[in-house]
Amino acid sequence: MKLRLIKGMRLVAATHNPGKAREIEALLDGNYEIVTAGSLNLPEPDETESTFVGNAMLKARHAAALSGEVCLADDSGLSVAALDGAPGIFSARWAGPSKDFVLAMQKVEDRLEESGSKDRSAWFTSALAVAWPDGTCVVVEGRVDGTIVFPPRGDQGFGYDPIFQPHGYDVTFGEMDPAHKDAISHRALAFERLKAALID
Repeated sequence: MKLRLIKGMRLVAATHNPGKAREIEALLDGNYEIVTAGSLNLPEPDETESTFVGNAMLKARHAAALSGEVCLADDSGLSVAALDGAPGIFSARWAGPSKDFVLAMQKVEDRLEESGSKDRSAWFTSALAVAWPDGTCVVVEGRVDGTIVFPPRGDQGFGYDPIFQPHGYDVTFGEMDPAHKDAISHRALAFERLKAALID
């Protein structure tokens, strides 16, 4: 039997981040009823894997097992070449318990200065996993490359968007119209792959 996501069905987004949930709903063209793990009071699992793919699968399976519903999880983050790929899978953790991304962006700037490197190349990765309550899981990955810029610019998007300027653009993700960002982002690329795998 081929795994499928049927239009109109309810999907649990394994996130406690409302911004990410809105982006997921938009990237699925509004064809699904999206509820968040946060709204269902599901606890967040410890992200113990060493890759985006591993953590996305862990989060999706955790939420699917607890909710008994089909769950979609995204594990994404910013990797900076001069920082050996950091913050990477620790992107959210750099923002601390209060999810303060102003602090996290400052940490990136400080670490870059400490490194002495002039290399500002960076990339965003998004791994998307869809899990069923029986543990079956499908996972895909998307990536977009760009440059780190300071000071942060723009108040669109969330997370590290204000310091990331994608290749071929003179604006950051933080300055970009959300619909435009949704068309070119790492998450958009991952969703295209997910749709190809699971949606007719």
